[in-house]
Amino acid sequence: MEHESIVVLAKAMAIAIGGFAPALAIGRLVAKALESIGRNPEASGKVFVPMLLGAAFAEAIAIYALVVVFTLK
Repeated sequence: MEHESIVVLAKAMAIAIGGFAPALAIGRLVAKALESIGRNPEASGKVFVPMLLGAAFAEAIAIYALVVVFTLK
C-alpha cells in the first residue's frame, strides 16, 4: 500500500513540475512575440514562425514529462 502511494505522488510531482516550466516558457514566449509585433507590426511574419517553433519545443518537454508519468510503475 505504501509503495503505491509513493508512485502516485511521484507521478503527480513529475507531471506538475514537467508541466509548470513549459507553461511559463510558452507564456513568456508568446508575450514577448506579441510585444515585438506591437512595436513593429511589419515584423509579424518574421516573428510568428520562430514563436510557433519555440512553443512546440517547449510543449515537447511537457509531453516528455507525460511519457515519464506513464512509464512509472
